[in-house]
Amino acid sequence: MSTVNNSIQDNPYLKNLVIGNTSQTTQSTGAATPNNELGKDAFLELMVAQLKNQSPLNPTENGEFVAQLAQFSSVESLDNLNNRFDTFATSFQSNQALQASSLVGRSVTVPATQTQLPANGVVSGVAKLQTAASDVFLTISDSAGAVVDQVPLGSLPSGNHNFRWDGKQLELNGDLLDWQSSNDSVAPGEYTFRVNGTSGDNSEQFDTSLSAQVSSVTMGADNKLTLNLKGMGAVDFDQIEQINQ
Repeated sequence: MSTVNNSIQDNPYLKNLVIGNTSQTTQSTGAATPNNELGKDAFLELMVAQLKNQSPLNPTENGEFVAQLAQFSSVESLDNLNNRFDTFATSFQSNQALQASSLVGRSVTVPATQTQLPANGVVSGVAKLQTAASDVFLTISDSAGAVVDQVPLGSLPSGNHNFRWDGKQLELNGDLLDWQSSNDSVAPGEYTFRVNGTSGDNSEQFDTSLSAQVSSVTMGADNKLTLNLKGMGAVDFDQIEQINQ
């Protein structure tokens, strides 16, 4: 307000006014402990003091008064919004941690090329084709890099194609392929899966996602959740694409 004295020291009321949260004053000694924050109570006291000490010959315009009230209302609304957002963020992190802990022992699908075939279990995966491809093959290698099986998938359109492999047979998009492994048995362990095909005149390797069992969940100092997956290692919680049965 242009008609109000600019210096607090020149105003006997403003000189004794505590700028900040009134709850932070020291009542027992009678002395106020000022801080660098302008709380809403102090703001209102300051505005009332300005009105009381304005020049009677040149009072504050209504527009200026309304503008200050609007500004105060906006600041208070933003402060309340920040407090609510902090509460929401804390609640969201707690819910996320609870959800992550319920995944221990379950199978999830994340972007990967290597995972573990459990005993009497199945590896679920997704082949992600950005373009249609012909002569598509799924190559499965063991931990030493030796090729265990190469499964012909034929020609596939662009998009995601789900597969399941139990070491002997392979299911593609819900249909069991007319194919069977040449191996009498495939031991449980870590295996690498690569999907290759011909797109146009080019041979391409396509992205894959694979299933793995969650062995534990870790929460970092920054509240970031990490899943520890068998056959994969540590994977960020937000990388989960699917929770399997």
